[in-house]
Amino acid sequence: MKDSATSAAQKLIRPLRNDLKRLLQDLVRTNSAAVLAGGNETPAQLVLRDFFRGNGLRSELYDTAFILRSDFPQVRRQKPYAGRKNLIVRVQGSGRGQSLLLNGHMDTVSAGLRPWSRSPWSGAFHQGKVHGLGSFDMKGGLVANAAVVCALKRAGIRPGGDILCESVIDEEWGGGGGTIAARLRGDTADACIIPEGTQLEIYRATRGGFVVDLTIDAGDPAAYFSKAEVVSPAVQLGRLLEWIDKCAKQRSRLRPSGAYAKFPDPAPVQVLAVESNTLDAQVPLSVPSRGAIRVYFQFLPQEDVDTVILDLRKKLKEFCVSDPFFRKYPVSWTPLIGGPLYGHELAHDHPWLKCMENAASSTLGKTASITAAPYPCDAGLIHRDFGIPTLLFGPCGAGAHNPDEYVDFDSVIRTAEVLLAAALVWANG
Repeated sequence: MKDSATSAAQKLIRPLRNDLKRLLQDLVRTNSAAVLAGGNETPAQLVLRDFFRGNGLRSELYDTAFILRSDFPQVRRQKPYAGRKNLIVRVQGSGRGQSLLLNGHMDTVSAGLRPWSRSPWSGAFHQGKVHGLGSFDMKGGLVANAAVVCALKRAGIRPGGDILCESVIDEEWGGGGGTIAARLRGDTADACIIPEGTQLEIYRATRGGFVVDLTIDAGDPAAYFSKAEVVSPAVQLGRLLEWIDKCAKQRSRLRPSGAYAKFPDPAPVQVLAVESNTLDAQVPLSVPSRGAIRVYFQFLPQEDVDTVILDLRKKLKEFCVSDPFFRKYPVSWTPLIGGPLYGHELAHDHPWLKCMENAASSTLGKTASITAAPYPCDAGLIHRDFGIPTLLFGPCGAGAHNPDEYVDFDSVIRTAEVLLAAALVWANG
C-alpha cells in the first residue's frame, strides 16, 4: 500500500516526465567522456544547468582544479582538473530537518573501439529505452536526481533540511576528483544517495578496487631476422595468467559477512586486457619483446586493502623468483591510477537505509531488495572519508562500459519517485 510520501512524489514527478526524457536524451547526445588524461564534462554540465534554469533553479558551476593544492591523500595528482567543472543546486530547508545529498557523475567512459549499433551519442528512444553512451552509467540517475529538486521547486515545497543535488566530474577511471572537490569545498549532508544503475535495488555497500599493469620486457628486437635466439614474453604470459588465476581462486574462497555474504565471488580478480603486439594491420609482423596484462583486484569493505596489496606484490615476487624466465625477466608492477579505491558498508539498521527501504517498497509495490554493489564507486569516498552515510539506488539498464548501452526510461521515473519520497520523509523527519 502506498504511503502519503509516495503518493505525493508520484504526483509531483508525473508532470515532469516528458521534460525529463528530453533532458536525458540531450545529456546522452552531449559527449562528456573522460580518459586517464582528463575529461570533457563541462558541455554536458551546461545542458543540465540550462535545464535547472528553465525550472527556476539557480545552480553553481565551479572549477575543481583547487584539489591539486590540497593535501587530501586520494587526489589523483597526475590528472588535470583545470576547466573541469562540478555543478550543484541547493534547495534550502527550513533548518528543522535532516539534509540530503543527491550525488551523481557526469563523466562517461570513452566509446571504445568496438562498433555500436547506433551512434554512441544517438540518445535514441526505442521500446521504452534511451540508448547511448552513459545512458545507464549514469546520466539516467542524474536525471532522476534533477527530477527531485525540480519537483520540489515547482510545487513550492520547502523541506525541513537542505536538499543538495550535485553533478560531479572524474568518477570514471577511479578518479573521484569531482566528489573530493565537492566535499573539500564544504558541501555536506546528513545522508547521501547515488543513483548509479542498480536495477531498482538498494545497495548498502560497495567494493574497493585496484587496477595494476603487469609488464615484462624480454629479448632484443634486433634478434628478429637474425641467427640469434628470439626471446619473447608472449608465450610466457600464459604462466603469469596462471598465477593471476591462482590469486583469483584464493580470493574467491573468502567468506565475507554482511552485505556481501551471499556473493558467490565476493572479491573478484579480473583480467581486463592482455597485450603483446596487436592484430592491427599497421603493425609489422614481428615477435614482440614486451607483454602486459591489466588486472583488476576488488576488495571487501572490511578488508585492510593496503595490506592485501602488499601481500599480492610479495606473492608476485615469489612467483618470479621460482620461475626461470621471470627470474631473468622480472614482472614490473605499475598501478594504473595510483592508490586503490576503498569500499564501504552502511549498517543494516541505519535510519537512512530504513527510510530508503520504506520509500522503495511503497513506490515499487513490493519489498525492496537490499544488497551490495558489484563494483566500486564514489560512495566509498563519501561514506568512509567524509562520514556521510551513503546508499545506491538507481534505474534498470545494461551495457555500462560496453557498446549499445541503454537505460529503461520508466525505471528512471521510478527512481525519481523513490528518491523524492525518501527525501520528503528524511528531510522532514
